[in-house]
Order: sequence, then structure tokens, then C-alpha cells
Amino acid sequence: MKRNFELEMLKIMDRIDTGTDLLLHSCCAPCSSACLERLKEKFKITVLYYNPNIDEEAEYEKRKAEQIRFLKETGWAEILDCDYDKEAFENTSKGLESEPERGKRCYACYALRLTKTAQIAKEHGFSWFCTTLTLSPYKNAEWLNEIGERLGEEYGVSYLLSDFKKKGGYHRSIELSNEYDLYRQDFCGCKFSKR
Repeated sequence: MKRNFELEMLKIMDRIDTGTDLLLHSCCAPCSSACLERLKEKFKITVLYYNPNIDEEAEYEKRKAEQIRFLKETGWAEILDCDYDKEAFENTSKGLESEPERGKRCYACYALRLTKTAQIAKEHGFSWFCTTLTLSPYKNAEWLNEIGERLGEEYGVSYLLSDFKKKGGYHRSIELSNEYDLYRQDFCGCKFSKR
């Protein structure tokens, strides 16, 4: 039977204290918007901007600037920025160049970004970590949660299960993007999705 990650997330949120710290990996401001709106009343959130999959540095900087602007305007979270690390994605995607979108290359990319998030969550003493990637209808929430749970056990930091696209989450991100005039890209950032 397929797991209901939305329901599992709500059950977790019911049993933890308000103000618990959460490191939220964010792919971009538009995706983070609806996730933050849902989580901000329960968690003290720090957004981690780590996206080595973005092919062009100018695109990376544009998305990062939007993330920072959105957080400054809303005050919904702090930000923890990572350096642009294109080489990490290139190493991860080696040998997977011919994979289709939503295939093994994407799984490896999810694992790359969530591993970094789990590492930083442990280093900085966060109780929980999570990702905005489950908001996208183009991302595999089952894979993301599988990776997150495994890394949570490995690093000793709790992973918050999620499927943020549920309950109109993706649609809400579009509304918030319009409200805050956020730059919305039409590809994940890697050269393969752009192609």
C-alpha cells in the first residue's frame, strides 16, 4: 500500500513541540513559499539553499537572490547559504547523462542534496530536516522520503516526511509567487532538464 506522506507529516507535527528547529532544504523561493507557509507556525525554520544541479552560475545566483529576498520580505525563516558547487552535481551525474528525466540521475541528485542537508543539520544541531522538493509535481515524493528517512537514521537527525504538493500545495506556491512577484523558472536547473 502506498504511504500517505502528508498524513504522516501531520501526525509528526501533532506530537512535536512548537518552536522545534528545522533545516529546510530549498530548491527555490517559489517552492519554498507554500512549504514555509505550512511549517512556520510549528517550526523555527532555517532554509538551506544548496543546489549544485543548477547548470549556470548566473541562474544559480538569480534563484538564490530570490530566495533571500522572499525570506527578508516574509520573515518566515533564516537562511543558510552554501557555495555554488557545480562540480558535485557533475560528479554525481557521471554515467547517468542518458537517463530520462525523473530517472536514476534525478534520484542521485535528490540524494546529493539531501545528504548535504542531513550533514549540515547534524553539524549545526538541528532536530529535524526536510526538503521543498516534494512540492513539485515533477519530483518523486516516494524517492525523496525514502532517501530522507535513510539519511535521518544515518546522521541521527529526524527527517520530516512530506508531500507538499498535496492539499493544493503546488497551486498555493503559484499564488504566493504571484503575490510576492517571485521569479519562477521552468526547469529544475540542470542542463539535462533544460535540454
